[in-house]
Amino acid sequence: MKRIFLLFTTLAIFNGNAQQRPKLVVGIVVDQMKTEYLYRFSDDFSENGFRRLMNDGYVFHNTHYNYMPTYTGPGHASVYTGTTPAVHGIVGNTWFDKSVGKSRYCTEDATVSILGTGDSDEGKMSPLNLESTTITDELRMATNFKGKVIGISVKDRGAILPAGHFANWAFWLSDSGNFISSTFYGKELPKWVVDFNAKKHYEAYLNNDWTLLKPESVYEKSLSDDNPYEGLLYGSEKPVFPYNLKEMFAAKGAKVIKSTPFGNDIVADFAKETITNENLGVDNDTDFLAVSFSSTDYIGHLTGPRSREVQDTYLRLDQTIADFLVFLDKKVGKGNYLLFLTSDHAAAENVNFLKDNKYAVNAVDYKKLTTQLRDFSKTTFGADLVLNYSNFNLFFDKKQIQEKGLSLDKVKLAFKDYLMNLPQIKRVYTEEEILAGTTSDYFLTYVTKGYDPKQNGELVILDKAGYIEHEGKGTSHGTPYSYDTHVPLLFYGWNIKKGESFDKKAITQIAPTIAQKIKVTFPNGTEADVLTEVLDK
Repeated sequence: MKRIFLLFTTLAIFNGNAQQRPKLVVGIVVDQMKTEYLYRFSDDFSENGFRRLMNDGYVFHNTHYNYMPTYTGPGHASVYTGTTPAVHGIVGNTWFDKSVGKSRYCTEDATVSILGTGDSDEGKMSPLNLESTTITDELRMATNFKGKVIGISVKDRGAILPAGHFANWAFWLSDSGNFISSTFYGKELPKWVVDFNAKKHYEAYLNNDWTLLKPESVYEKSLSDDNPYEGLLYGSEKPVFPYNLKEMFAAKGAKVIKSTPFGNDIVADFAKETITNENLGVDNDTDFLAVSFSSTDYIGHLTGPRSREVQDTYLRLDQTIADFLVFLDKKVGKGNYLLFLTSDHAAAENVNFLKDNKYAVNAVDYKKLTTQLRDFSKTTFGADLVLNYSNFNLFFDKKQIQEKGLSLDKVKLAFKDYLMNLPQIKRVYTEEEILAGTTSDYFLTYVTKGYDPKQNGELVILDKAGYIEHEGKGTSHGTPYSYDTHVPLLFYGWNIKKGESFDKKAITQIAPTIAQKIKVTFPNGTEADVLTEVLDK
């Protein structure tokens, strides 16, 4: 009897040690997903997709981004580094680099080349500009580089930034319809990727119309099919169902799939192939798969958050996630994988929709604003001192200011006074104000956490709530207002208890929480503030 007891004790200890980490961590980022979609569309979700994650996992209902600008590149970087652009350095998708006088893309790297079939510039990408480690980096080091890390997305930045510096691979979808990578990760694509591309999976999706998934009555939660707030999908005459994808494919090529729900499907198809062919989650060296569903962002920008296109996209994504969870159950095993789902930012309501419903707001034309700023400069100082205006940042031509014997501080204050008299402006912050910081200004804390003095401008502008720098169709994002910051956060699977929280949480808590959960070092830029709700046993 004593021997049997010792045997069971030994097995229990062994099993406990084996469960120190899950076999696989899966991070899912749904590009431009508002938390509200979980509620608005919930009646028409299946039991096995979003509902399964919410009913059986842990739901944080009040999770926000804690900086400005709320864009895709900074969002993915912040989720995985556990810090903000002020630290990790990804201050936009593309931003003006004042050190060289031209724009920089967040994952550009001229020293690498494309792997696969596509335009050569599509492959000149790497995590070079990311200045902090990611949770995926820390996992690689914690497993002595035995645990694999792979990032997958339609967008390069959605694959590269989550996968981090030490990833085995990052794959993204070329306009050619093929998944590609860069020589940063290897000398040639794995054979299974070449084989996947050779099957031209995109053709199966683009040879059919995009029709409503469910009866039309389901879409009463959205605006009418043909409404004035939607843009047009490739070559379509009206923003209405059904969309003839075959014609669009013939006219525009395989890139059409990115702006349909089927861009998410092909990413899920590729993710399953990745797990199978890279043997993810098969041993005790924990692997990490970072998946970003980006078609939601393309469609959201084009048609806006109240469109039937957006609703249909999420109903279809619900089915895609349900299928992916079944695959994980069979391939990795229930209880063997830890999964989280969030978004890189949310989105504003369409500004004309708000206006038509008696909210006095307007779209802001950033090109027109740039012209206004240049004209003001010429009138006031006799010269165009504006080097660049982009991403809410105003850059000055310091060389010209010095040559004219002008005071940079006086130039800043003059422009600030001018901007504060424009109807759309809420705040204007100088570089000095941002770096000094103050807890008494709610918005300044967001600006400060998104500001890098080596890369950002001399002034940062904040528009009033409801105003967006975007044309009148569809929507955009980027502000510190809740409609741009409030995103879903769901944890599910390995050692996750069922529950929910309505306390306000920050997106930068995800990475350090996972670090504590799987017992690896914190990413090096994080403040290490964790979500104790999913750490409690």
